[in-house]
Amino acid sequence: MSSLMIDVHGTSLTADDRDVIAHPKVGGLILFSRNFESIEQLIALNKSIKSVNPNLLIAVDHEGGRVQRFREGFSKIPAMGKIYQHANTIASNENVISVASNIALHMGYLMAVEVQSVGIDISFAPVLDIDDISDVIGDRGFHKDPDVVTSLANEFIKGMKLAGMKATGKHFPGHGSVKEDSHIAMPVDNRAKQDIFSHDMLVFKNLIQHNQVDALMPAHVIYPQVDALPVGFSPFWLQTVLREQLGFEGVIFSDDLSMQGATTAGGYAERCEAAYEAGCDMLLVCNDRNGAIEAIDKANIPNRAISIARVQSMLNQSKYNFAQLKLDPEWQKSQQYLF
Repeated sequence: MSSLMIDVHGTSLTADDRDVIAHPKVGGLILFSRNFESIEQLIALNKSIKSVNPNLLIAVDHEGGRVQRFREGFSKIPAMGKIYQHANTIASNENVISVASNIALHMGYLMAVEVQSVGIDISFAPVLDIDDISDVIGDRGFHKDPDVVTSLANEFIKGMKLAGMKATGKHFPGHGSVKEDSHIAMPVDNRAKQDIFSHDMLVFKNLIQHNQVDALMPAHVIYPQVDALPVGFSPFWLQTVLREQLGFEGVIFSDDLSMQGATTAGGYAERCEAAYEAGCDMLLVCNDRNGAIEAIDKANIPNRAISIARVQSMLNQSKYNFAQLKLDPEWQKSQQYLF
């Protein structure tokens, strides 16, 4: 197993897909809406992926709200930013944050148990960014206040872990306070280091200190007052700040290296090498098969035993079956919190 996470074209594996995901440099696969037609089809697809490589980590972005890749047959998870708003409308004599935290717990459980029950290992969730001015974050973030984000994310993660899923916080150290979308631009956040560390990064720091996040995904953002490189390519951010100063020991997933915010590092091979050298354990190359093949053929990313061990720890250990979920008392209870 190695460090590349790629994607596949459709709802079943082609011969080309099988060849690519069998390559020893490929250690993970991410699914998108185009890979979903029905629950039965999705289960069959994941079984066929694991038949090629049982240790391949299968991931998805299934956060809730507008970023929920699978719809038909799955619970409609609300955007995280809607949870506190909803709690504020239904809380009577109760504390709003207490009501919101309870909802977040059940949404984390529902999301994770359903995703895992179809054969997927992890969803890249939750978003730990502040809901501030970002075009791409918005209500994907829990709230504007870092303390509220920390509280609700903590409960959402508890729900995920109740289902047996490891949590991936994103986008370190916080994408919410910069407007541009890193999918189509190179965002630059010119705030002072102290402002970033005491506001946006506070959520990540608190959850790391309480051992809640198993993995993190860095932002494709440049913070010039801290370092000249985008976070995902920055040894200072990933090794000095994240590993040494914050003591994070989990997996670091790069964000998608096909995004515009990653192009500063060069071609796909150069991007993969730069992210790997900076400290990423797994490198995402999505929605560009030629780019993935370039990374496979040309990127010099030798196996790191510690990276392999970290990624393997994320594999799905649960035994849930989607067809039997309606018999699960916790699933039934969590359904009552949907809105």
